[in-house]
Amino acid sequence: MTSRTEIDLAGIKLKNPIIMASGTYGYGEEFKNFYDPKILGGISSKGITRHPKKGNEGIRIWETPSGILNSIGLENPGVEEFVKEKIYSMQELGTEIFVNLGGNTIEEYVESTKILNDYDFAAIELNISCPNVKEGGMAFGMDKDSAARVVREVMKVTNKKVFVKLSPNAGDIVGIAKAVEAEGATGLSLINTILGMAIDFDREEIVFNNTYAGLSGPAVKPIALRILHQVAKAVDIPIIGMGGITSYKDVLEFLMAGATAVEVGTYNFMNPKAGAEIISDLEKYLEEKNKNIKDYIKKLV
Repeated sequence: MTSRTEIDLAGIKLKNPIIMASGTYGYGEEFKNFYDPKILGGISSKGITRHPKKGNEGIRIWETPSGILNSIGLENPGVEEFVKEKIYSMQELGTEIFVNLGGNTIEEYVESTKILNDYDFAAIELNISCPNVKEGGMAFGMDKDSAARVVREVMKVTNKKVFVKLSPNAGDIVGIAKAVEAEGATGLSLINTILGMAIDFDREEIVFNNTYAGLSGPAVKPIALRILHQVAKAVDIPIIGMGGITSYKDVLEFLMAGATAVEVGTYNFMNPKAGAEIISDLEKYLEEKNKNIKDYIKKLV
């Protein structure tokens, strides 16, 4: 580990800016056979909700050129089971833990937040933008008033830092970013998946039961960089950037475009050693250039 990669994310000290994205890294245990998760900057848990969710019926993952569409539907055991079964094993991984929290109503967000107050972890990643759930998340993240309302109520009851995860499907994402900043959000996390669709040519049918699904992977990177840059110019709170990161170069591009840290998601499915390889390559590059990670943060904003 080198101090060249260390960052301060709103007071959270990360060994490096690499966080594993929610829904692509399980609870961390699953990747222990490939490398030790303690080398990571952090891990964002699978999306957790107030009550257990079975997730969506039918096909859930569909490969597309340079990406995947997913319609998982936030399958999870619910927050009470999560704090009973999962959070302790995550704490033992030796890296910073972000709990990704979704909900169908403001009351659910608030209740879950109160339950999480009793446990030790770095921050909540507030998912108001997940596009593969029929109700709740999508609606909150699409409108600046409803987004602000959720954040306002969560900030009233939480004792944690809160990074609000924003949807690229919203019309005015910059306006939404400014609205949640005004309500006291610690930081932002973006972008969530982009709404897409797939057709099974042979069966002449729409692939997903819910019709539309979330697109992620390298295909979305140029859009993610553009949105990140637009938002970074408009807010003063730190941003965790994501969307198609597969290399140390991508990491540095996201930092230059306005992120303080990044999340690696879909690439974990393509290469289970992604985290270890990106960190190793990043350290080597900074060493060669005799630079520090902080030299890149917001360089082009």
